[in-house]
Amino acid sequence: MPDPVYVLGINAFHGDVSAVLLRDGDLVAALEEERFRRIKHYAGFPTLAIQKCLEIAGIDGAAVAHVAISRDPKANLLQKAGFMLRRRPSLRAVFDRAQNARKVRDVETPLRAALGLAAEAPGPRMHYVEHHPAHLASAFFVSPFDEAAVVAIDGFGDFVSTSLAHGKGNRLDVLERVYFPHSLGLAYTAVTQYIGFHGYGDEYKVMGLAPYGKPAHVEALRKLVKLKPNGLFELDLAYFRHATDGVEMEWDEGYPTMGLVFTPALERLLGQPARDPNAELTGFHEDVAHSMQVVFEECAFHVLRGLHERTGSPRLCVAGGCGMNSVANGKIRANTPFTDVYVQPAAADNGTALGAAYHAWHVALGHPRGFVMAHAYWGTAYPDADVAALVAEHTAAHADPAWTFEVATHGSIDETCEAAADLLASGHVVGWFQGRMEWGSRALGNRSILADPTRADMRDLINLKIKFRERFRPFAPSILEEAIDDYFVGAVPDPFMQQVYPVRESKRALLPAITHVDGTGRLQSVSRAQNPVYHRLISAFGARTGVPILLNTSFNENEPVVDTPAQALACFFRTRMDAVAIGNTVVTRRPVASGDGSPASSAMEAQADQR
Repeated sequence: MPDPVYVLGINAFHGDVSAVLLRDGDLVAALEEERFRRIKHYAGFPTLAIQKCLEIAGIDGAAVAHVAISRDPKANLLQKAGFMLRRRPSLRAVFDRAQNARKVRDVETPLRAALGLAAEAPGPRMHYVEHHPAHLASAFFVSPFDEAAVVAIDGFGDFVSTSLAHGKGNRLDVLERVYFPHSLGLAYTAVTQYIGFHGYGDEYKVMGLAPYGKPAHVEALRKLVKLKPNGLFELDLAYFRHATDGVEMEWDEGYPTMGLVFTPALERLLGQPARDPNAELTGFHEDVAHSMQVVFEECAFHVLRGLHERTGSPRLCVAGGCGMNSVANGKIRANTPFTDVYVQPAAADNGTALGAAYHAWHVALGHPRGFVMAHAYWGTAYPDADVAALVAEHTAAHADPAWTFEVATHGSIDETCEAAADLLASGHVVGWFQGRMEWGSRALGNRSILADPTRADMRDLINLKIKFRERFRPFAPSILEEAIDDYFVGAVPDPFMQQVYPVRESKRALLPAITHVDGTGRLQSVSRAQNPVYHRLISAFGARTGVPILLNTSFNENEPVVDTPAQALACFFRTRMDAVAIGNTVVTRRPVASGDGSPASSAMEAQADQR
């Protein structure tokens, strides 16, 4: 029997760097570097993610035959040269891009170090996969469709912002591209920054804020983008800096940064100066957010309708950073001819590592398809963690006379689910740490903070006392797949939490903690086949409350999602969670003074008020 063929895919020298590993075309591991560096959206090189992939597979670096990186500095040289002649960008912008391209070309040096290969040892075969084909491959090659239309919409990558393609079997035919400087992703980023959200990846905040506003500025913001025939578009560059001045970007090791992309013309268009990040969010900013979401959806559906005209396919695969706009995703079937939509859980740049690997496997190496990504649990696992010892170590070092921590280890996962369901039904907030970590930015029931969605105070409690974030940020419902139609309108199963749908009007009062201000929810469907443990927990909660739904948010607090049991416990101890379940061990926080078993979050709030 021949040795298995291992293909490593990486996203490097960009934001959200990541690594995935394939064995004979099947996914073995998919990991984001931020989880191990503990820096959100980590940029640079995914050294630790690569090493964890090898560890999960039980191999050393010498076993990796192929490495695919989701960048190609040689791509689109004619378009780049033409742009330089027409636009004459600043020397600083040209220098920054040249420096980044040089790092990509020299990738073999940090790669050998990550793989543990000696200088004289033979290395793997390298595949440089252009950024957008990697996006397209990440969507189509792991989808359940043998044939589909495929779209990638993002900021930019290798000089392209939007790609339209048709996938058949192990082929991806690119039909059309939109090149730099025109980009729907950048238009959304410009308005995100205008509203005062300057962090890398903060576009999701605009999506969360939008339902609070009105479409008061739609006509103005339509001026940013001109729609063209066949699903194409172009920006009015008067409102953007990137085409001439360039935008300051930092992709070295650490947190990625991006300078302002809009010009003063956007401030004049909207009639107010951009919001200072520390200033109050007003109704005006809510209206701008709402209007930008409306304009983005108009543009995105224009692109998709053009793609459908070219392919005639009823099936659609979506990738790119704009593929994380779950509000728009949930409206695709109602606003375009597409009837089936697939968005894998890491649609943004982290997912290009997945796409690069599968592009190499299917396109460069010619192998037929076989793998379908039906769940997102491709990360690390820690089945042997000694939770009791970690708790004892913490309490010895950080004794607090106000609290005691009860540690109970159950004999089976069924018992653990029953105990956790009791806590949740009693109004407690529970950290839930089980199995392998999720791939992508969504917590999907293995690294989650959970609560009762029927309690009206839960949203504010978790936002302000546990997550320490803005009040307007919504929470997602995890719902048993078989109950979707009972609670949502027009929804289809989505295990990756990538689509938003209306909550049934008759159920909104029942589910105040997960129903956003506009009556919607970004649901995660949970089936027994995809995650039997999480399905068992939600079922147990449903048996107690009559509601087969849990409020689900990521297990973190202004940091990347927790990776290890020690990180989970650290997050538990420094926030106002009431309990945490790690494997079959449940740790419950009890206020020493009351001793009545009331939720610790309420007691802690009272204590904080006294201080």
